[in-house]
Amino acid sequence: MSDDAPAARPATRRIVVAVAVIALLAVAFAIGRFTAFGASAAPATPSDASADAGFARDMQVHHGQAVQMALEIYRKTSDDELRMLSYDIATTQAGQRGEMFDWLVQWGLPQASTRPLMQWMAPSGAHSHGDTAALSQDELLSQMGMATDAELDQLRTLQGQPADCLFLSLMIRHHQGAIPMAEAVIELGSDPRVKDVAQAIITGQSAEIDAMRDIQARLSCGA
Repeated sequence: MSDDAPAARPATRRIVVAVAVIALLAVAFAIGRFTAFGASAAPATPSDASADAGFARDMQVHHGQAVQMALEIYRKTSDDELRMLSYDIATTQAGQRGEMFDWLVQWGLPQASTRPLMQWMAPSGAHSHGDTAALSQDELLSQMGMATDAELDQLRTLQGQPADCLFLSLMIRHHQGAIPMAEAVIELGSDPRVKDVAQAIITGQSAEIDAMRDIQARLSCGA
């Protein structure tokens, strides 16, 4: 037995070394597969002409006016329900607007574009506004549900129930313009977070439209 032991040791060492080499090769192979999978699974950064970028830019403009109108009525309304609703609109949309600004920063894209508003929506069969390049800036803003400068001046001038009712009318129209934009980016976009925020806009603003119509009825707006 003692004569066989020395001969067995080199063979044992060779087996151990072979097993170790195989293990290292397996680890290297696994790392390579994991890295390749991770690279292919990573979502592509949206391009300058993408629906994601167009939505982020146009919705920042849209949200900016909503915040402006909401703060105006929050400052002067005496209706508690409307004050609470306007506060929610202002804070929610200000937060979303900031996130959209950050998306463009992270994607390395400019905050503004020379493309017409809503042009990114053209491939959407359900929500296309047609040839936006043929429309004026005022026409495009109207299609987005935006208030005109004259309407904003009127909102600043009015007080009491007339101001409350004008705000409700303008904001309902404003929300109705945002929902098709959110639906279009869910259809056309590629970034999961963009789609999540778009869905939140659809859900939240649809509920707010219902709430504002209830307040309109309570305040006898249009009566």
